[in-house]
Amino acid sequence: MTDPLPSGSTIGILGGGQLGRMLAMAAARLGYRTHIFEPGAAPAADVAHDWTQAPYDDAEALARFAAACDVITYEFENIPAPALDILSADTPLFPSRRALEVSQDRLTEKTFLKDIGLRVAPFAAVSAADDLPGALAETGVPAILKTRRFGYDGKGQARVMAEAEAEAALASLQGAPAIAEGFIDFSMEISVIAARAQDGSVSAFDPGQNVHSDGILATTTVPAPIPASLRTDAVLLASRILTELNYVGVMGVELFVTPTGLVVNEIAPRVHNSGHWTQAGCAVDQFEQHIRAVTGWPLGNGERHANVVMENLIGDDVDRAPALAAEPGVQVHLYGKAETRPGRKMGHVNRVTGPAD
Repeated sequence: MTDPLPSGSTIGILGGGQLGRMLAMAAARLGYRTHIFEPGAAPAADVAHDWTQAPYDDAEALARFAAACDVITYEFENIPAPALDILSADTPLFPSRRALEVSQDRLTEKTFLKDIGLRVAPFAAVSAADDLPGALAETGVPAILKTRRFGYDGKGQARVMAEAEAEAALASLQGAPAIAEGFIDFSMEISVIAARAQDGSVSAFDPGQNVHSDGILATTTVPAPIPASLRTDAVLLASRILTELNYVGVMGVELFVTPTGLVVNEIAPRVHNSGHWTQAGCAVDQFEQHIRAVTGWPLGNGERHANVVMENLIGDDVDRAPALAAEPGVQVHLYGKAETRPGRKMGHVNRVTGPAD
């Protein structure tokens, strides 16, 4: 095992949202300082040692930021390639650029997963309207069109319930390169939060069941109501992805449970919304696990001591926080965002529902 980064070192975090905020708080518990790089508003900066507010095409700001950090990580994956060249020139970057390249583009991601022998939904590239007939022949209808880059929380997607709807659905994506995906017959979506250390060791948390509302994660329930054998399969599948990418850090892996086994929906090379339950259910949560991985600490074992339901507070849901805080077993996390908007994640609560099964 490599020696951990010394106490007092600075961890650079690309992105200033709630994930960066919780990473900074976890880093502080282990004696580290954090430096946020964020072009816009940065709730993470409220709990960090320093903040660089600059766009990702400001080469001088990027170079100064990198020079001020001992290691760099990120809370979101849509970081431009030229910025990565500058950031990683002299400062270690975890997870690696390879993980970003795979996850930034849905076509690249699906191809990677298929090439390593994992099951994914039928898919095909759609660069223009002329590609639609062939793509839908590959995926079947109904299908869903997704932008290859920059989609999240249901954005950048359009359903195609009949072939006659295809051109209008593609037009709604405003000319962005797209991918068509066939629908999957699944009973539930689950996710695995897993981590890989610099020495190659892997630790995973129990799979959780995810429920979405309007394309945004509403709740994650742990343990997911699946057989023990399927839990093992999910963890092994996530471990395989981490190893293939020579990954360092925490990754979220979303999976569909189908009658014939697990199908990978997508991967996220960062801490993940569906892993927030670990804050109340485990001795070492996903945020500390990520900091441990990128700084060379040993990983926690991911063992769960409680059953938990995580609920996102979206938009005006945040007004319920004081009442939720009065409930036994409820842990409240608010993100310090100045403006409440419909569809915006303002916080979350973890509700402990009993000791681990």
